[in-house]
Amino acid sequence: MTMKIGFIGLGNMGAPMATNLARAGHDVTGFDMAEVAVEGVTMAPSAAEAAKGAAVVITMLPNGAILRKVADQVIPVMNKGAVLLDCSTVDVTSARDVAAQAQAADLLALDAPVSGGVGGATAGTLTFMVGGDSAGFDIARPLFDIMGQKAVHCGPSGNGQAAKICNNMILGVTMIATCEAFALADKLGLDRQAMFDVVSTSSGYSWSMNAYCPAPGVGPKSPADNDYKPGFAADLMLKDLRLSQQAAEAADADTPMGRAACDLYARFVEQEDGAGRDFSAMLPRFERRGRG
Repeated sequence: MTMKIGFIGLGNMGAPMATNLARAGHDVTGFDMAEVAVEGVTMAPSAAEAAKGAAVVITMLPNGAILRKVADQVIPVMNKGAVLLDCSTVDVTSARDVAAQAQAADLLALDAPVSGGVGGATAGTLTFMVGGDSAGFDIARPLFDIMGQKAVHCGPSGNGQAAKICNNMILGVTMIATCEAFALADKLGLDRQAMFDVVSTSSGYSWSMNAYCPAPGVGPKSPADNDYKPGFAADLMLKDLRLSQQAAEAADADTPMGRAACDLYARFVEQEDGAGRDFSAMLPRFERRGRG
């Protein structure tokens, strides 16, 4: 069934997601602050114009403050019963506040951050972690099937964001540990291929090692084999780790490894050479450093 969709935020992630929806036959009207042309998408002059008459309005935005501003613009013009589907990665409080605002206007609200990066957005293989109304999830499910390979309903509003930041806190910690271990193996004279062959089939197994190995020429092809050009930028990992620590503070949760990972990525991005590089570029960082 063809659906009228508004899509707000047509950057590196949003543009290919919107294109995939248009290719599947949906009527997609888009808006972005930058002047962009997106295949199959009719551009509107404002977020409100993109949202008018849409059955589903999808947002893919940089942070919670911008999400709140866009919500103020689109919620008043949306039809009752329409779905506001936010695919941004933002703080849990912003997600829950926008959902409450949408629900007060008789809309169905979903927070559905994604995993899979630009490659997954282009290929339509994203994973969606979805919080919010189950009726809204049922309406959006065919769209998730076009844009991704999996959508998990995680519970009430904000739980999609909670799942995303918990997942990425694990990812940040395990990538640092993987890079540390390779740097230690180098200094102990252990060949990197031998290290991979052991760890990838032993108790040190992880996605960071097996699917996204930070050592060039080892394991499946990864950004390490492309001079650490980002598949998932260190800057974005830092954003997600900061969100995890903001949430941990609000929930009074003890996350010392998450805090340490956040501090390391902050130093890497803001004081060293990590800005604009893949988050696995932590390996050359550790290669250059001694114990002090």
